Amino acid sequence: MQLEIRPDPAEVGRARRWARSRLAGSGMADDESLAETLILLVSELVTNAVVHTGCPAVLRLSLPGAAADQATVRLEVADTSTRAPVPRCAGDDATGGRGLALVDGLADRWGWSTDGAGKRIWCELDRCEETGRGAAVAYGGGLAAFDGFAFEAV
Repeated sequence: MQLEIRPDPAEVGRARRWARSRLAGSGMADDESLAETLILLVSELVTNAVVHTGCPAVLRLSLPGAAADQATVRLEVADTSTRAPVPRCAGDDATGGRGLALVDGLADRWGWSTDGAGKRIWCELDRCEETGRGAAVAYGGGLAAFDGFAFEAV
């Protein structure tokens, strides 16, 4: 399933709502930690595409069925920009520059590749009973840490 994204910051909220509705349709509860993490990753990758490329993009989700307790959820954002994603080291006072660090800290796997005249950035989360990496309290505030990476969810 996929959603076309316009190069407009308002599209980030639309992408989150779309992803939530797809999750609900797959039987994944809104309060399941994997769902919260996936919505945060959608937000980060779509924001990167909108802010840094200025090009339309396509958001794709591959979700397991409701009966799949141990399966992989895949998120992809493809755009027509040839600019490679570049992780940045954001200073303490910076208001941006942490998106790919969040993806790296929350996803079980991620990467990017060229895709025709553009690129595709993807990440995967493993859905299983015991989540370590790939589980976040995305909206509750407070401090969370994953594999040595800490961030404050606000």
